[in-house]
Amino acid sequence: MDIPRIFTITESAHRIHNPFTHEKLATLGAALRLEPGTRVLDLGSGSGEMLCTWARDYQITGVGIDMSPLFTDHAKLRAEELGVADRVRFIHGDAAGYVADEKAGVAACLGATWIGGGVAGTIDLLAKSLCTNGIILIGEPFWRQVPTTEDVARECGAGSVSDFLLLPHLLASFNELGYDVVEMVLADQDGWDRYEAAKWLTMRRWLEANPDDDFAQEVRTTLTREPERYATYTREYLGWGVFALMAR
Repeated sequence: MDIPRIFTITESAHRIHNPFTHEKLATLGAALRLEPGTRVLDLGSGSGEMLCTWARDYQITGVGIDMSPLFTDHAKLRAEELGVADRVRFIHGDAAGYVADEKAGVAACLGATWIGGGVAGTIDLLAKSLCTNGIILIGEPFWRQVPTTEDVARECGAGSVSDFLLLPHLLASFNELGYDVVEMVLADQDGWDRYEAAKWLTMRRWLEANPDDDFAQEVRTTLTREPERYATYTREYLGWGVFALMAR
């Protein structure tokens, strides 16, 4: 069980696998007013930066599940590095359909709502692991401006224009599902640059170290086109944020 290899390569040096900076992640933790001992479930936990830093800074406990064995190993090492391995646990597994044995005060899925077939399904999944009056965190892209064509949407990494909503419509969709939006922290362009541009040096170093790998041509093609594609499309059209929800 693993994610596609291109992500394992391009994001192998990332600690945060979305357009959040460390400062934004800290802002989110502070905004949630986390109490010591709060249990946090993170579906699609990547390299574990959220759980590990929140365990250090806010004394939460938690469990993260991710399909990538590499990122799960990184998460375990990060927990050891920050001295929180006794507070957070990371599982290599499929987060789709995962329901925790012990209810959480915060249940999160940041940037992996495909695990529930979309936003609504992921919210339903997270709710099954949530305490009464707990908080659901959804990390999701939105259109900063609606793409003019389907081709533009695909260049932004979407399947079609309909995959994402404008920010006001995304917020309205949470309301329609019966949830209050109680906080949000949005990525900025610096966060996008750090997430996307950091991949380019990683790819170049990987190519230098693996010139004869069967996957080298795909990585070379990706590196050659990504800077211009990102600056033309993703950076201009796509936003991303984390939205804190509480059921009414």
